[in-house]
Order: sequence, then C-alpha cells, then structure tokens
Amino acid sequence: MLVLSGAGFSASAMAQQTTRQQDTLQEKPVSPRALGEVIVTAGRKPVTLDNVPSSVTVITGKALENNMKITTDITEILSREVPGLAPGSQTNSNVGQGLRGRQVLIMIDGIPQSSPLRNGEVDMRSIDPAVLEKVDVLKGATAIYGNGATGGLINYITATPKEDRVIGGRTMINMTGSLTSLKNSVGGRVGQMLQGRYKKFDYIVSGVAEQTGEYKDAKGNLVGPNYSLGETDTYNAFAKIGYQINRRQRLQLMYNYFQSQQRSNYTLVNGDITKGIPATGVLGTPAGVPTGSRGNHNLHLVYQADSLIGGTSLTADAYYEKRDDIFYVSAGRFEGGDGQSHTLDKKKGVRLMFNSPLSNRAAFNGTLSYGADVMNDITSQPLVDGRIWVPEMNMFNYAPFAETQWSLWKDLILKAGVRVERVSVRVDDYTTLRLTNANGSTQSPSIFVKGGDLDYTATLFNAGIRYNRLPLFMPYFSFSQGFSVADIGLVLRDAKVNDIKKINTEAVLVNNYELGFVSETGRLRFELSGFISTSRLGVDMIFDPQTELFNVTRTPERIYGFEAALHYQVLSNLSLGASYSFLEGKADTSSTGGSYNVYLNGRRIAPPKVTGSISYRPVKDLEIGLQYLGVNGRNRFEKNAKGVYNGNEGKVKAYNLVNLNASYKVTPRTLLTLGIENLFNEDYFPARSQWFMQPGFYAKGKGTAFNVGVAVTY
Repeated sequence: MLVLSGAGFSASAMAQQTTRQQDTLQEKPVSPRALGEVIVTAGRKPVTLDNVPSSVTVITGKALENNMKITTDITEILSREVPGLAPGSQTNSNVGQGLRGRQVLIMIDGIPQSSPLRNGEVDMRSIDPAVLEKVDVLKGATAIYGNGATGGLINYITATPKEDRVIGGRTMINMTGSLTSLKNSVGGRVGQMLQGRYKKFDYIVSGVAEQTGEYKDAKGNLVGPNYSLGETDTYNAFAKIGYQINRRQRLQLMYNYFQSQQRSNYTLVNGDITKGIPATGVLGTPAGVPTGSRGNHNLHLVYQADSLIGGTSLTADAYYEKRDDIFYVSAGRFEGGDGQSHTLDKKKGVRLMFNSPLSNRAAFNGTLSYGADVMNDITSQPLVDGRIWVPEMNMFNYAPFAETQWSLWKDLILKAGVRVERVSVRVDDYTTLRLTNANGSTQSPSIFVKGGDLDYTATLFNAGIRYNRLPLFMPYFSFSQGFSVADIGLVLRDAKVNDIKKINTEAVLVNNYELGFVSETGRLRFELSGFISTSRLGVDMIFDPQTELFNVTRTPERIYGFEAALHYQVLSNLSLGASYSFLEGKADTSSTGGSYNVYLNGRRIAPPKVTGSISYRPVKDLEIGLQYLGVNGRNRFEKNAKGVYNGNEGKVKAYNLVNLNASYKVTPRTLLTLGIENLFNEDYFPARSQWFMQPGFYAKGKGTAFNVGVAVTY
C-alpha cells in the first residue's frame, strides 16, 4: 500500500542518483537540508524524505559505518538510531524490541524476514550490517508489503556497486574484547568485498566471518550465556549482479546467506531477581544444539522497465526466503522433560507494480502506483527432536493495491491508497504437547485439535497530507491501517479446545493516527511527531503466576506517544544529534468495554528513551564520535502474592550508556578504526532483563569493551 521499493532501487537513473547522494552523505558533512533530500523507500515508489507525510528514520551508510566501529549487532545499532524502537537486549533475540509498542516487519530489499504466523522475535538479526547501504524505518501501522507491520517496518537496503572500473575491493579486519576482563573475551572479524562494472554488467560480492569471545559485565564477570551473543560464530555471504539490458530496462539478482549461532563453553546459572544477583555460567557443555540462526537464505530477482506506454514504469520481482532459528532449551516444560524448539519458515512470492503519471504540470503533478503481491508462507515450530509443538501453517496471501500521490504547487503533498488483503491459512489436524512445570505436574494437557482453513479478508486504507511552503514549519498528518494474522502459531500451541474453528484466531487490525512537523532553519533540523494507535483486538502475553505459563489475551488496545529528533550542523566539521521518545499503552479488559484500564506490559511498552551524538573532525583524516543512550525507568505494576512482579511486568530502573568511535586515515586507502562500548563502564541490567522477570534471562549488560580494526580499499 503506500511505499517502499521492493527492488531496493528504482530506475537506473534514479539508482545512480541515489548512490551519488549516499556517497555525498558519507564523505561530507550532512546538512539539515541534505537530510530532507535523501531518497527513501517510504513507499512502493521511492521519494525524497520531505515528500513523506509520516515519520521516517533513515540510517545512512555513514551512520552504519560509525556504529560498526563499536558493534556489528544490528539490534543495538537500530536501538540507538531509531526513535520509538525499544532498546536491545544484547542477545540473539529481539523479544520486546517492538516499534511503537507493536510488531515490526523486518525486510531485506523488500523481502519479508518476519513471519506473523509464528513470531519468534528473532528476525531483526537477519543480515550482517556490512552489506547494507542504508536502513529505512517507517513508523506506525502500515500494510505496504502485507500483514505483520502493525507497528511499522524496517527495510534493510543492500549495497549496490559504486565502482566504475572492472574490479575494486575492500578488506576489513577487526579484533574485539572486554576491557574489564580480557581473559577469554577476545574475538575477531574478517570481511572481504569486491565490486565493479563491465560493459552492461555490474556486481558486488561480500563475505564476512566473525567470532565473539565471552561477554563480561562491568565487574569483569561472565554475562549470563542464555541466548547471549557472547561466544557466537557469525557468517554472511552476499552477492548481487545487475544487467542493464538497455537504457530503460534492468535485471538484477541478489542472494544473501546469514548464520549466527552461539557455541558456548558454559552452562547457565540462573540469577536471583529478588536479591539482584545476575545470571552467569559455569564451565560445561550446554544442553541441546547451538542456539541462534542456523541459516537464513534470501534470493531475489528484479526486473525493471521505465517509460513504457504513457510513461508508465514497471517493477516485477520474485523472491525466495528460507530460515531456521534455534531457541534455548526449556527444562522440564514438555511432557515432564526438556525440549528445544526451532522455527522453520519458507516464503515464496511474486510482485508486480506499475507507476503511471496522471499529470506532469508543475503546479499539478500526480502519479498512480498499482499492482498486486502474491506470497506463500509455510511456518512451523517443532522441537529439535521432531515433536510437534506448533503445527505447519500454510498461508497463501493475495493482495491488490493502488496508491496515488499528488504535489500541488510544489509544496502541498497528498497521498492516499488502498490495499485488499486476502489470506488463507491451512492447518492439518494436530495434537498439542502436554506442558508441565518444574515438578513434572501437568499445566496444560495434550489435546487433539481438528485442523482446517482460516480465511481473512481486509480492506486497508492510508492517507496523508504534508505542507512544505515554510521551512520553519512543515506540518504533516497521516492515517494508516495495519493488518496481521495475529501470531496464529502461538494460539494454536496453547489450544484448549478440539477444533481450530473454536480458537480465537481473529486477525489484528490497527488504526494509526500521526500528527507532526519538520522545522529547518539554517543548520538546524528538528522533527516532532505524536501518534495514537488503536486496535479492537490485540495479542498480548500475560503471565499466570499459578501455572507459571504465559497466556495469550485478545483485548482492545490503545497506544500513544511522541518522538522528537534534532540534527544541528554546528560547524562544517562538527555536528550534533539528539532524540527523545515516549510511549504508553493500555488494554481494555472490562466486560462492558470502553475503558482502557490495564497498562500493557514491558514486552509491549518500552521505557522512555533518550539518544545523543557528537561527530567531530578536528583534522582532515581524523574523525571522532560520541554516542549516548539513556533508558529511563518504568514502573506500572504491583507485585503479586509471592512478593515479586509477574513475568513481563518487572520494574525497569534507568541506565545510561556512552560509546566512542574514531577513525584515522593512515593513507588515502588505509583506515584505522577504534570503538569503545560502554565508555564509562556502567553497571546495569538491560531493560529486557528487568521487565522479563525470568531468572535465566536476568543477565547484566556488557561492561567496557573495545573494537579495533583496519580497512584497506583498492
């Protein structure tokens, strides 16, 4: 419905223009005006940032590069750069790292990585940031690429060739480790990229291998190894080849493989939340198989043609995505014994989009984008030993869409669109697993459930308006709807009835209202936006202290908040940035309705977040940067009868983190880099460790850590 170039590029001329602009962003100071001129995938049709009537965050290649001097964990990079996104947890999982309190759809060049059928919340770590050109984040419910983006979407845009010669390349070597306890913490990373052009062909290939050492906290102690990123092996292979058929037609093929698994030498020692004792580990062989992404494959073919009949352009693409994500071992949970689950997800899809001019007059310019998306998604969550926990769900999704955009007198931007979702999910007969507690007592009995088809139809609308006449005050307003099939797998595995027709699998439909403005004066750019997000049915995980299980609830929800972001180019070699985001949400659990009486828990609502940045280039070849992340406190719940907070409802205490990054050009082609994470060695528990209230995940954050590297281009 609205935006985003599924190809990761537009027409050839547009792609070259975008590349030149991004090169400029990386090599020169970014002025506030230049920020507004960046081409973004905030719609199915690429547009400039100042023509988007909603809140969009663009993480440029330069910003990614600076963050990677400190860490390659994309969840941490996103939490620092994106207002409204919950803070990261330094684990293989992005549980609780939602966008504006709802589910975020992760994509690679428009290929969906998330599976709304069984949201394992491991999709954010789907690709290595070294092969990304930028990241576009659209905040607020949207149906741009189908279901799953009830809180917004994050589109990883992969790199495109920048060399005009036959071959050029870059080699990167890094060493990482802890400065609080160096022993066993040292890790390394090697990356190689080659790119070039030959006649009508262009290409880029990349390989990355990284191994992290033990993670140490501020006191030099081992960070709890449960699903941690310590002692993790990560590999990424990427290739993209393009063929310029003629001036108006282009063909492109992309493949990316990502694997990231923890191979720890420690077994978990649970923390004691009541005494503030963090989880840690003792030497030993962990139970089960290595956790993390066993493999994520993405194959993408794109055909683009410009200037067809009547000036119409066509983008047609097909994709294939397959992933296998391994979770941690749950002791005694399944039928009186241990169990380890993994999500298996396979997607195939084709998309057609036409873009036709409606009027080319300077004072009255309009376009119409229209087409259809078709996708087949097969998802399941069995145990590693073969037992079925979540049965296979086979979804077929067909969605025609249309959107029009008008520019009136150059300054008034109007957008409106519609998308019709038709979804069918097939589930065969299955039997739920008997769930037990630590003593082996049955908490949820095994039940035979009759399968069948689940069908959904939804017509979704979006509209927006923006006025750019006065740079000092450029207001915008948008209304957009998002749709998701509501984590059917989570509901199916907890079935209490014998027929899926009796289970509440109704989809989530979200209405999102946003009002904001952008202000530019001189070297200063400021943006403020406020939003309200409502849904008649939500999907929330509520902890039952009696059974010690998380149960799914379906109640009306209302989430609201605001975000502010500032960029100030103080001098040509000095820039400042800052942001603040606030979020709150409640559910209506009253029998009469109409009363939002219960706060949404920490899994959904992140505490207020403050970020800040300074970038300074004292001399031509030296660049220094400081980053600040402040996570404020949140305390909305009472302790239960046992004197502790329920799961997902823990009190979050504030913490403050400062990172340093620096680079120095030894020669025109050799760059030395330095990153210091948690510069002042803050002793803290990440927000998720606090609100999750699970002893195995009550782990501290990393203490001061270093990342030194060298990059050579040729």
